[in-house]
Amino acid sequence: MTGRLAGQVALITGAASGIGLATAERFEAEGAVVVGLDIADEPRPECTAEFSGGYHAASVTDVDAVAAVVAEAVDANGPIDSLVQAAGVAGGGPLHFMPHDEWDRVIAVNLTGTMQVAKAVIEQSMLPNRSGSIVNIASIEGLEGFEGGSAYNASKGGVVLLTKNMAMDYGRVGIRVNCVCPGFIDTPMCEGIFGNPGMEVHKERLIEMHQLGRLGQPSEIAAAALFLCSDDASFVTGHPLVVDGGLIAGHRTGIMEMFGLT
Repeated sequence: MTGRLAGQVALITGAASGIGLATAERFEAEGAVVVGLDIADEPRPECTAEFSGGYHAASVTDVDAVAAVVAEAVDANGPIDSLVQAAGVAGGGPLHFMPHDEWDRVIAVNLTGTMQVAKAVIEQSMLPNRSGSIVNIASIEGLEGFEGGSAYNASKGGVVLLTKNMAMDYGRVGIRVNCVCPGFIDTPMCEGIFGNPGMEVHKERLIEMHQLGRLGQPSEIAAAALFLCSDDASFVTGHPLVVDGGLIAGHRTGIMEMFGLT
């Protein structure tokens, strides 16, 4: 099979829906053997990925389960060339309203889970082979504060800095580590937030804040992950790649309307 990832093995977390599912589909189209990991028993019905390397239902918060999935994937398919970590949950609110267990849940999945899967893949595959590419899905909310973000912002900010540290720690042994920082993407998780009563106006405001005037699509984040895992990014490591439709580029004032740019 031809493609930018032909002959490679890729492990993708959060593979049952949203960004993870789009990444699995894109990576398979580019020739990779894809191993899927998600807490869901099976991918969403619209899934077209075959998960030729196997699909595993497990939580990234379960250390033993993660280690077992990685071991099985390596045994069945050979060394893991690429790891894309798209598993994540939403959560936040003003701190004085937030129960401690909600804070713990968000940090456990988004930050600690990212660390645990990377640790298992590095130990069992990439370090022995002195080769590999890891892409962590962070967020623009890991680069800038967003009102009400608290736990989510903190977790994704941690992912950005963890990415940089991993790039420093493992670069000399042939392992590249980057992250993608998406803007707001049209995924089931996003809909789970903005589909709630009273959130419609906030969704419209956020869409307007994107300079392209729309939400992103999961396939657009998958394309960024593909670039970072491909040989085209062979000299890229420790980088937070912003894919946000211009959300954090700056602030519009309306002055361009004077020039017919609306």
